Amino acid sequence: MSREKHWNKVYTDKLPLEVSWFQNEPSMSLQLINASGVNKNSAIIDVGGGASRLVDHLLEAGYDNLAVLDISASAIEHAQSRLGHQQEQVEWFVSDVTGFESPRKFELWHDRAVFHFLTEAADRAKYLTSLNHGLRTNGHLIIATFAIGGPEKCSGLDIVQYDESRMSNELGPDYELQDVHHEIHITPDNKEQKFIYFHYKKIN
Repeated sequence: MSREKHWNKVYTDKLPLEVSWFQNEPSMSLQLINASGVNKNSAIIDVGGGASRLVDHLLEAGYDNLAVLDISASAIEHAQSRLGHQQEQVEWFVSDVTGFESPRKFELWHDRAVFHFLTEAADRAKYLTSLNHGLRTNGHLIIATFAIGGPEKCSGLDIVQYDESRMSNELGPDYELQDVHHEIHITPDNKEQKFIYFHYKKIN
C-alpha cells in the first residue's frame, strides 16, 4: 500500500483524537515556535499537520501566515471542518513531503512525527531537498521524532529513532542545532511514548 493510501485509510477509519499521536494542546511545539522569535506574520508551515490542532492554537495566538501540508486529504478535511471559516486563513497543501515543491519560502518549518517514518535513505534525501527549497536561509526548523528507546513502530509502520548526533548527521552542515527537548507523550490509550524535539537554524 502506498503512503498516501495508508494515511488516508488511517484518517478514514479513525477520528483524529483516536490516533496515538493526538495532542489536544501541542505545548512543546508552541513553546519552541514562540522561543524561535519569529514574528506573528512570519510564514510558518506545519508538515504532516493535517489533523493536528497546532494550527488552531497558532491562529488563536495571532499568527496569520500559516500553511499546513499533509499527504492525506482526509486528514486535512478533518482540520478544515473543525476550523470552519478560519480555514480560509490557512494555505493547505495535499502532498507527500518527499515530493513537495514549495511555491514560497518559509521562515519556520515544523514537523512533528513525519521524518521518523522515512526509513529509506533515499526518502530522507528527498525530504531534505524539499526542506532546503522551502525554508529560507536563517529560517527555523523544529522537528520532532521518536527518541532513542521510544516506539519502534507507529501506525503499523517501521520508524527511525533519533538523538542529537543522528539528526545532525542527517541534516548536514547547513543546519545548526539551537536546542533539544525531550517529551513523554501520553497517547489516547494512556501509553507513554518518548519524543525528542530539535530546533535548528538554517545557516546556509
